[in-house]
Amino acid sequence: MDLTTPSKENVIYMIDQMKDKLRMVNVDAMKSENFSEEQYEDLLYLYNMVMKRDTFSPSEMQAIVAELGSLRK
Repeated sequence: MDLTTPSKENVIYMIDQMKDKLRMVNVDAMKSENFSEEQYEDLLYLYNMVMKRDTFSPSEMQAIVAELGSLRK
C-alpha cells in the first residue's frame, strides 16, 4: 500500500492496522470515520512508530491512545 499520498482509504488502512497491532479493546473509539485527511501526516507518523515496535508498555499504550484521541475529528 502506498501511504505517501493522503487519502481516506489510507487513513482507514492505517487506523485498522494500528487497531490490530495494539489489540484495541474499545474499537468503537478508533473508528476510521472519526479521522480526517487533515491530520494525515500526524497519523502517518504515529502509524510508522506503532508498526515498528513489537511491544508497548502500559504508559506507551496510554500515550498512543491519547494521541489518537486528539487526532479524532
